[in-house]
Amino acid sequence: MKDRPAFKKGDFTESALASESVFHGRLLHVKRDRVRLPDGKDSVREYVLHPGAVLIIAVTPAGELVLERQFRYPLGRHFIELPAGKIDPGEDPADTAKRELAEETGYVAARWRHIGVVHPCIGYSNERIEIFLAEDLAQNHSRLDHEEFLEVFTLPLETALEWVRTGEISDSKTVAGLFWAEKVLRGTWQPPISPSL
Repeated sequence: MKDRPAFKKGDFTESALASESVFHGRLLHVKRDRVRLPDGKDSVREYVLHPGAVLIIAVTPAGELVLERQFRYPLGRHFIELPAGKIDPGEDPADTAKRELAEETGYVAARWRHIGVVHPCIGYSNERIEIFLAEDLAQNHSRLDHEEFLEVFTLPLETALEWVRTGEISDSKTVAGLFWAEKVLRGTWQPPISPSL
């Protein structure tokens, strides 16, 4: 295994001098800050505050992954994704994962593990996505939100990875989740030790 590269010990921290709210919506809060750069000059940073989200790698008893197909308005087309959802204020991410899996797919899981976190938009948002592995699934009934319309299906991991290669799956959180799934389900990476959720 390669060692990390040696980094110079420079501090590139930027500090806020002033901050204003540009937009505050149901999901996103857009900010514009004036910042002091490491060289002492000033600049502007525009960014989105996001409440955070979860992504669920749900594995059926047959060893397939639970996926969804839904329309995403900003890009005007359907996407194939792993189940995911926004963390509600004050909600524990593990509870969000359990709620979202049940609401969107109708599945409940007997075993849960937190396996990682990704930051999908570091250039313009503080969004984080907590990744969970859900196993020993049982099927219940989905309870979609009134604004949600999606199709739930299962797929072998190998097929999902091939769909990433061909571009059929391009959603970044799903791509990251499938790469985690590949390593964890094939035993290459062990999920971090954590209590049962």
